Amino acid sequence: MAAALSLAAPAAAQTLPGEKAAEISAIPGVVADGAEWRIAWSGPMTADGMAVAADGHLLFAQEQSNAIWKLWADGRAFVEVPYVLGAGAASVDGRGNIYAVERACTDPGLNKLECNRPPAVMQLTPERTVLADKFADGSGLGRLNDLIVDGRGGAYFTQGALYHTTANGNVTKVMDAEAFTNGVVLSPDGDTLYVTDMRDVIAFDLAEDGTPSNKRTFATLSQDTQGFGGDGMAVDSQGRLYVTGDAGIYVFAEDGAELGLVPVPRRAITLAFAGPERKILYVGAMGAVTPDAAAWQTPEGVRNVAMTIYRVPVLTAGPR
Repeated sequence: MAAALSLAAPAAAQTLPGEKAAEISAIPGVVADGAEWRIAWSGPMTADGMAVAADGHLLFAQEQSNAIWKLWADGRAFVEVPYVLGAGAASVDGRGNIYAVERACTDPGLNKLECNRPPAVMQLTPERTVLADKFADGSGLGRLNDLIVDGRGGAYFTQGALYHTTANGNVTKVMDAEAFTNGVVLSPDGDTLYVTDMRDVIAFDLAEDGTPSNKRTFATLSQDTQGFGGDGMAVDSQGRLYVTGDAGIYVFAEDGAELGLVPVPRRAITLAFAGPERKILYVGAMGAVTPDAAAWQTPEGVRNVAMTIYRVPVLTAGPR
């Protein structure tokens, strides 16, 4: 099995099809010089919208299998929450409850798929609850992207713009985007909300009741001058912000200063700190190889959603 074999050797030493050189330089307090990515998991379906479970294990959303998966440090993976229709992203609240966006039947690679359930923002555990499945005007939410729980039973989520839903389904728009929104995350103290708008990261101050104010451009991805721009985001316990892009993982200080860039063997789209002490950085990246170490290919006209999850030890830790 490719993933199990990969855990024994650094990704950089494998020269697998589709990978690129990813030599890590030191970022003080974040990652050591020469730290090496190792493959933790790979497969022919997505590993998107990462979060960390209460027990420290990594969670990731898999749209094509309609599930939230859990990944152990030894590479074992199993469905944590099944029947999550078009699972797009996961988030976990302070009590360990899992939330997700359901993209329903909006996967552009499955053109003939039909279902009678609309996209929705869901609480999955301990009981399944639909937080929201429509905007205030009654229209559907469309193809949902990412979410982060707000600590009050609701969540912020992205779909072109940035929105918020309360626990009882009151959806409001927080921000229109100049291009499009994608990743969304809160600072460890819950006082700052971050969202990507292509190359820019936008920040808001949050009042105690969650009211946003002081919208500002927090940072800009310096090397992503072409392409998709920022995607997934995470924060560490020191308040540093991590943003995936074409060039790798950007690391920003609390004041928005760029501290460095961590290259990744493939195009990174999501990330999270996991492990018992939250000191392993996991990243989900586009592309994978078959068990025969050939680049994964899909038939013409079918979206190639194969992905690889890499892991690297860090000097910092994710929030607890």
